[in-house]
Amino acid sequence: MTQLPLAATIAGMHYGEFIPPVVACAVYLVLYRRRARTLAREGRPVPRWRQLSFAGGALLAVAVQIGPADTLADEVLFTHMLQHIIIGDVCSLFIVLGLTGPVMQPLLHIRATRALRTLSHPIVAVVLWAVDLYAWHLPIAYQLAIRIDLVHAAEHACFLWFGSLLWLALIGPLPKPAWFKGWSEFGAILAVRILGAILSNVLIWVQTVLYPVYKTSDAARGLNPLSDQNAAGGVMMLEQTILTIVLFAWLFYRWAQRQERAQRLLDLASESGVELSEERAERAAYAGADEHLRQRIIGASADGGAER
Repeated sequence: MTQLPLAATIAGMHYGEFIPPVVACAVYLVLYRRRARTLAREGRPVPRWRQLSFAGGALLAVAVQIGPADTLADEVLFTHMLQHIIIGDVCSLFIVLGLTGPVMQPLLHIRATRALRTLSHPIVAVVLWAVDLYAWHLPIAYQLAIRIDLVHAAEHACFLWFGSLLWLALIGPLPKPAWFKGWSEFGAILAVRILGAILSNVLIWVQTVLYPVYKTSDAARGLNPLSDQNAAGGVMMLEQTILTIVLFAWLFYRWAQRQERAQRLLDLASESGVELSEERAERAAYAGADEHLRQRIIGASADGGAER
């Protein structure tokens, strides 16, 4: 008797939505694993935790797009919003945490992906993320994604890609503009928070059902479509608030660490009789090149030179 419901569930799965995320995940993991092995052979291994983070993000993105989780997301707006949050914010974060400069190096040598350097500029990435977020939450686009599997797959891919692009701009390994540090980083996080809060507040407080496509499925589950929509905005607001607090705490910790490393360089230079400007020390600390600069200071001290 237990086989019949299982068979019915499998038969009812949306294979049009099932295939794209599985294939994409397999491609991502294979390419990442090959690059990690190459770097290991070259003596530049990718830290284990980064490999696990990348794999976890890719696999989680698949897990929420197949089976019962995806079926429920097609029928309840609250669940669908939760699915988007996981894909666009959590999975993309894990994936970007798995990336390093050496891992991404081959991408930057391919003509089609060279634009990553431009697209990951903080201002560009925030604008693209906002356009993607609002475009897909327009009633016509959101409901079209529910009705057509291919459009739904494209929607999820956009949330993952533009979410990853945003994380690349904020915490990724690619070079950042000289002005993007300290208060500028906090400002970018705040801008993202405000942009997301506007949409979540619309969903929470609007008294019109924006996505009628859920009316039938909500009624079948005894749910009020407007309450479902308000709950979707609520979970979006809650997630954004938690994420913003975590990011602010992390940015402050990272800023304090960088300032400490820069001060250590300045102290070493002073003790060694080597000239070193605060700007140069901070630049090295922000770029993660403080150890290299420390060795240069020691060398310059031995030679009686100056490190400007």
